[in-house]
Amino acid sequence: MKYLLLPDNEDRHLSFYLATEEYAARHIVGDAATDLFFTWQVRPTVICGRNQVVENEVNLRYCRCHDIDVVRRKSGGGCVYADQGNVMLSMITHDENVNMTYNRFMGLLVLLLRQMGIQATSTSHNDVMIGDRKVSGTAFYHLPGASIIHATMLFDTCMDHMLNAITPSTEKLQRKGVESVRQRITLLKDYTTMDTAEFRTMAKTLLCQGEQLLSDDDVRNIETLEQGYFY
Repeated sequence: MKYLLLPDNEDRHLSFYLATEEYAARHIVGDAATDLFFTWQVRPTVICGRNQVVENEVNLRYCRCHDIDVVRRKSGGGCVYADQGNVMLSMITHDENVNMTYNRFMGLLVLLLRQMGIQATSTSHNDVMIGDRKVSGTAFYHLPGASIIHATMLFDTCMDHMLNAITPSTEKLQRKGVESVRQRITLLKDYTTMDTAEFRTMAKTLLCQGEQLLSDDDVRNIETLEQGYFY
């Protein structure tokens, strides 16, 4: 698996990275036998699944007041919140088998945390857990000849924004058997002295062999594709 090198630009919106996944699946992975992996961080953003009714899941007024972007991804699953305190991880692979791809990716995430001395586990719902609390969730979609799977690793996320930007139903919280979102998630910073930059470097070193650089033409094409991700 090769590490996909992205432009170093902190002003990029999350939509750019979603478009990068799709572009790599359509135009880069198809030209080689090597899967791709990359990590990224973004400004405060709520990412909605492809089938969600945004108005029912997102506190749009709160997001507007706090300059939080809202984008829709093409994978399924629920809304998640991301900011510079999250590390996002993406894998683009030739494998189109959903279960095999999930199992491989979840195994890589658990391996990564265990290399840090953290006794992480995965669940049948494709979450990564530390004890009984969730530290990472994943989502998947595939295109002809390629699959995309990505994860949100909670590192030092702004809890106030996470709790107020997304509005899960009372029924959903009751199904989880908890009184609040805060009671069912945890932050990676509580288990390591690493910062996000060190974590990303470790992920690259441990999981990848070699690099794949985006060309200037690639970046321009991604920026065009990006327009389809804005909410």
